[in-house]
Amino acid sequence: MDRLNRYHGLLILIFFLFAISEGFSQNKRVRNEGILIGKMETGKWNAITDVPGVKVGHQTLIEGDSVRTGVTAILPFDGNIFMSRVPAAMYLANGYGKLTGISQVKELGNIETPIILTNTLSVPTAANALISYTIAREENRNVRSVNPVVGETNDGYLNDIRGRHVTQNDVLQAINNATDGFVQEGNVGAGTGTICFGFKGGIGTASRKLPDDRGGFTVGVLVQTNFGGDLQIKGIDIRSELEEYNLQSSLSERVDGSCMIVVATDAPLDSRNLERLAKRAMLGLGRTGGISSNGSGDYVIAFSTTETNRISRFSDSPVVSVEVLLNYHISPLFAAVIEATEEAILNSLFAAETMVGQNGREIRELPIVQVLEILENKKLLDR
Repeated sequence: MDRLNRYHGLLILIFFLFAISEGFSQNKRVRNEGILIGKMETGKWNAITDVPGVKVGHQTLIEGDSVRTGVTAILPFDGNIFMSRVPAAMYLANGYGKLTGISQVKELGNIETPIILTNTLSVPTAANALISYTIAREENRNVRSVNPVVGETNDGYLNDIRGRHVTQNDVLQAINNATDGFVQEGNVGAGTGTICFGFKGGIGTASRKLPDDRGGFTVGVLVQTNFGGDLQIKGIDIRSELEEYNLQSSLSERVDGSCMIVVATDAPLDSRNLERLAKRAMLGLGRTGGISSNGSGDYVIAFSTTETNRISRFSDSPVVSVEVLLNYHISPLFAAVIEATEEAILNSLFAAETMVGQNGREIRELPIVQVLEILENKKLLDR
């Protein structure tokens, strides 16, 4: 009996330590440190999953001393997306990337699969997995064409990218792992091996909720950060300030890289206004110091989850009625996506942790203590 009690006690201790770890990871966000980005209210989770119906899943691959990669899946809603497509748009800020599915989305203005983010050389694998996922559904048994949507950034500095370790099962696992609510950030999923502003990058997310008199709509953003430039927070050149601490990364001169940005909203937007919304997300990236350099693959994927505006694959009528937000009322959504993108990028940096990858290469995490001291000295923290 004593042995059993000790065993139960050990299980409780392990659970307690895990809970503390999870709570700590959730707290490694800019807002929890007193850095308030913009003026608008966030959703409950301050995540893309604040948009009703949206789910996010990760599959993280950390193996041996050289595999540092993964998959992140974003589901617009929990159901057969192929048979009930969502209005969508894509914006290409700088095209040094491999975004599968872009031409059909631009042509038809909708998305018919989950959105997958991964590393550059795993795009074909992820696309094949999405096809398998789609045609496996019984109601899709006669489907002969699928437009998979897969974005990427190159994690080849820390990860053995040529080994192409991501499998179709990893992609399916990310989809199956997708949940609403809390979203893991930092070194997870497609952000496992990424680098941002010379520090460890990763997955980040944030949201904004409009007041009721502006429609009460929610805008959520998820980013995969793997780009360079001079990091700025609250308008302060963090790179210059960190030089005094001798903490600036040795990779700070590398500005090339990529950023995938996924924007979701429950506002009734058509593909035209979703593209306008997507364009504004890049203003949020610019606020952090990113410059969308020559060798950067910077893409924004935006979609609306408004259920009444989904596009049925089969309809008894050749004409459908949809609700569309008037142009006059869209500016608050523009402000929301700018703020959410900026905060999502910063969250990816705050959540990420130092990582050692292939060939013993090390990328350090952002020195948060020193960053907070810099902002505190300039009276820019809300504590």
